[in-house]
Amino acid sequence: MSSKMRVALVQMHIEAGNPDRNFERAERMLAQAVTADPKPDVLLVPEMWNTGYALDRIGELADPEGARTKAFVSAFSRQHGVNVVAGSIANLREGGTDRSGRVTNTVYVFDRKGEVTAEYSKIHLFQLMDEHLHLEAGDRPGRFELEGTAAAAMICYDIRFPELSRMLALGGAKVLFVPAEWPHPRLHHWRTLLQARAIENQMYVVACNRVGKSGTSEFFGHSMIIDPWGEVIAEGGEDETIVTAELDLALVDEVRGRIPVFADRRPALYEI
Repeated sequence: MSSKMRVALVQMHIEAGNPDRNFERAERMLAQAVTADPKPDVLLVPEMWNTGYALDRIGELADPEGARTKAFVSAFSRQHGVNVVAGSIANLREGGTDRSGRVTNTVYVFDRKGEVTAEYSKIHLFQLMDEHLHLEAGDRPGRFELEGTAAAAMICYDIRFPELSRMLALGGAKVLFVPAEWPHPRLHHWRTLLQARAIENQMYVVACNRVGKSGTSEFFGHSMIIDPWGEVIAEGGEDETIVTAELDLALVDEVRGRIPVFADRRPALYEI
């Protein structure tokens, strides 16, 4: 296993309620991302990239069991020999019918052979956007491995819950992937929360946000890659772009050794 991992974030616009256009845009930008030299090991796309937040029609727009997403990303990852953390999609679960409450906000992870190796559905639903009225919450954390490296996924609003990221870090995660649709005016929250998750858990945070307008919301991008010291080592602006950086995974162990936060925990005193 190499101690290096090169990641690329596909910071893209998403058209609410138009999966065909979104798949076309994702295909174009993913193809652009893999032309980089050196070639990335892992690609990440934003939250709900297939449908956007067209929640009033999400039951009819959602991808049944992620079938279209799996076919597209599997073929892409296999063709280009790259891992893909496929952002998150509106996913219509088996047994769900139009607006039956069985739509989840789901990340699928693909390896270089195009195999689905993990999935995670968003645990915390954002009531301010009525997610709880249209989506079903996940019930398990997003742990997975990327070529022997322990990793994890959280989705957008999840980063406001430090208990989740700490649990993932205690389980060994060295890299946290965060697909998001995070709007203006909360750029300060976005940056601060992501850096806090990296610092307190001494791990890389790789976060991909969308850009563009959707209804009354404007999304600012600023996808970023943050090291275990909390330093932003790569960041996008507010337009479509590819954000890349190389992660030195050995740095996670170094930081955790220099400041032994996990060893100094006193969990018995944290109970409410």
